[in-house]
Amino acid sequence: MKQELFSKNYTRYVLGALTIVYVFNFVDRQILAILAPAIREDLGLTDTQIGALSGLAFGLFYATLGIPIARLADKYSRVNVISISLGIWSLMTALSGMATNFLQLLVARIGVGIGEAGGSPPSHSLIADYFSAESRASALGVFALGVPIGILFGNLAGGWINEFFGWRNAFFLVGIPGIVLALVLKLTVTEPPRGYSEEKETDFSQVPFSEVLRTMWGYRSFRYIALGAGTQAFVGYGSIAWMPSFFVRAHGMGTGEIGTALGLIIGLFGGIATIISGFVGDHFGQKDKKYYMLIPAVAFLAACPTGAAVYMVDSLFFALLIYTVPVFLVNLYTGPTFGITQTLAPLSMRAAASALLLFIINFIGLVFGPTAVGVISDALQISMAMSDVESLRWSLLSCNLVYFLSFLFYFLASRSLKSDLKKTAA
Repeated sequence: MKQELFSKNYTRYVLGALTIVYVFNFVDRQILAILAPAIREDLGLTDTQIGALSGLAFGLFYATLGIPIARLADKYSRVNVISISLGIWSLMTALSGMATNFLQLLVARIGVGIGEAGGSPPSHSLIADYFSAESRASALGVFALGVPIGILFGNLAGGWINEFFGWRNAFFLVGIPGIVLALVLKLTVTEPPRGYSEEKETDFSQVPFSEVLRTMWGYRSFRYIALGAGTQAFVGYGSIAWMPSFFVRAHGMGTGEIGTALGLIIGLFGGIATIISGFVGDHFGQKDKKYYMLIPAVAFLAACPTGAAVYMVDSLFFALLIYTVPVFLVNLYTGPTFGITQTLAPLSMRAAASALLLFIINFIGLVFGPTAVGVISDALQISMAMSDVESLRWSLLSCNLVYFLSFLFYFLASRSLKSDLKKTAA
């Protein structure tokens, strides 16, 4: 019988603490989107440059450094890795407020990306050791609440601070608290024994990443999951990065109004979908494992027409009302996706497996999503003499079609998941 090292209340505290860290992760990531109209005007930037700040500069370093940092987390203290990473990205967020040109802001965003690369993979690995396989998707669904809640506070804080105190102070005020949180995390969260939740003993010597890649990519279901999650991130990150600018241009909203509206929509509807995604996946997945993948698949298919409608209606009220639907739908993938990845991964590879998945998600989504929207928008303005309103509208519409690929990949994953899970149990 397993010796209980941690009480249920402490386990919940750890999950809550890691979720708060994830909230800060997305506050510091998202705040640029709500501040983009003011930064664009103040520094005289193009849509391509704004897209690069949100996507290429941040995403390239965030995606590529996630794997080597996760390798450290598979060998050394995950709590230390998360605490140091949180301190770095919070400091670089605060320093973003001191930028006076594109290059300086680019360097600061690169620093944020480097720090945030050490957040999610070690957190996934910690949660997998604190929670059993039967409740893991639910726990990771709770953790994933950091995304909508972080976007909620990033939009609210950034929008209103910008209106009253300017975009520079917005960066300062959201960055500094993260440094304090890093110290609290280090002092209060205990590193659990690896494999604790499974009662398994294994050799935790460093596994070559080539073996991690060979093992995880050997699962057909994981290949489809990674591609499906990556393509949804392409649309999702592009939309999140540019939605505030779209509502400024198309509907004449101020940043405070946009921050409140989008923050509440994403925070409430995205949060509800995120929290229930793991529980719904675990409920139906106990009957048939394929439902872990079929639920996200259907959601992405429905997000294609509803997402497009947001950009086509003239009424601000109906645009915001319709936006609640795709926001809810696309967040249903979170718990099942990360839960199944941790279940497929051998114990000694969990942080690295999470990093591999996040690398694919973020390389496709963060690097190319916001950047593609900006490049297409500028190209339409130049080649077709469109206004910046119409060019951004059609750029977002074209990228929204990629949700169909997400549906296809998750549907294919559902067909091979059961056989892959049997391999892990062998």
